[in-house]
Amino acid sequence: MANTPAVTVGAPDDVGLRKVTIDGKPVGRVRCPGELRRLLRHFGLVSGYDIIWIGGDSTVWPDRSWWRRTIGTFMAAGLLATACVLFRIGIPDSFDSLTYAGRIAGATFLLLGLVEMIAATATLDYWRKRRMKYSGVIILFGTLVTLGVNSLLLLVQIIGQVYTPYLLLWATLWVWSVCALWVLIRSRAWKGMRNPRRIAIGAVVSALFALANLGYSQVYIPYTTSPLVQTGAEFGPPSLNRDGTKMYLSVHLYVKNSGKISVYVLGSIYWIHVRPEGAAQDDNLQLKLIKSHEFVTPPGQVLNPGQEFAQDVVVEIPNPGKSKYAAVRAEPEVYVIRKDRVTMDSSAYERSGRYAGRLREKRQDKEPQGPDEDYFRYQSEISNSDEILNMTRGRQRITLWWVFHGNWPYIYADVGPPGERKAADPHQRTAANQKTLERYGLEQVRGSLAMTPFVELLEQAQAAERSAR
Repeated sequence: MANTPAVTVGAPDDVGLRKVTIDGKPVGRVRCPGELRRLLRHFGLVSGYDIIWIGGDSTVWPDRSWWRRTIGTFMAAGLLATACVLFRIGIPDSFDSLTYAGRIAGATFLLLGLVEMIAATATLDYWRKRRMKYSGVIILFGTLVTLGVNSLLLLVQIIGQVYTPYLLLWATLWVWSVCALWVLIRSRAWKGMRNPRRIAIGAVVSALFALANLGYSQVYIPYTTSPLVQTGAEFGPPSLNRDGTKMYLSVHLYVKNSGKISVYVLGSIYWIHVRPEGAAQDDNLQLKLIKSHEFVTPPGQVLNPGQEFAQDVVVEIPNPGKSKYAAVRAEPEVYVIRKDRVTMDSSAYERSGRYAGRLREKRQDKEPQGPDEDYFRYQSEISNSDEILNMTRGRQRITLWWVFHGNWPYIYADVGPPGERKAADPHQRTAANQKTLERYGLEQVRGSLAMTPFVELLEQAQAAERSAR
């Protein structure tokens, strides 16, 4: 009897495991009588031993394997779903984000995705044998990441007031994270950690600093830095033909990016008018249009900081000596959209040009102003500056109309979902639509007005003709 080993079976823990010791030495943990017999047989104990039961006799085996496996599967599924979301955001942003800060954010999402994968793997240990000391802490951290990420995505979705199919996913994962936290808190997943309160405070402070840095780099700096695009017109020297029946006037048109942000030039227009004698200077209705067209071709080009697009056009004024004009005026206008907020296929945008007749035949567009207006249209899908915005705002499309409208042709650009048909109406923009345009940095840039007296131009042309003779 002196050599009979002392076998002790301890009280069941949170997952129904009972600690087994032989002669005071821990040899393992078991969940049922069968596991206990196999464990003792492994250590050479088949018979001739006594068992001391602590915290319940041989009938106390509280393990419910179906419930434990259900909880473990539930936890692993939520963590893996969050990992997929983080990889879905992180991989494109790490390589294709429009800003350096966006790529750093993408790398951060990739790192968090790896954390979620590790946490999902830890569920295999935590809801089985719990051999890893900190598996519960890892799962707890992964659950907090899920709660934070989905709270952020829900917030972006709600603030943007654009509801995509991903909204159901964010809401589901947010509810999952709350339920998972409740399960982990009840099971005291942080047990075994030294100074868990200090670690929690440190994690919260670090997260706040990371969020503040992300917000500063991703939101504050881009949105407080405005593009500076300038456009204008300048008159060149006029000239007459041999018999003096026509005057030719060259006009230099330009658009320059004087800021620090690249833009796409979506469309351009210039107007060259003459003002009849006796007409008031502020009466634009009496102006007579001589020429109007695009001057930045092809449209959709990228205008980088310091870069300039320019074109010289020549207008013809018949019978200048008999014409009763007071002045000639030229004015350009362009539509631009920020390149740091959208990505657009410039070649596809250029090829998308369609005239009104073709669009009316296929019923692909609403009529600008009225059915008698002639126009052509450019259109292209755009993507946001990062994958988070793509998933929370959905697909978008930019449309620009170039409308022939009497003495005052005009261009008009708008942003909206691909399935939405809009009419060109520059005078009726809702507040919600204006907010969308500001979000993407769509801007109408009216150029400086160049105007000169017609008599002065005619005298210059006549003087140049006499000098040439």
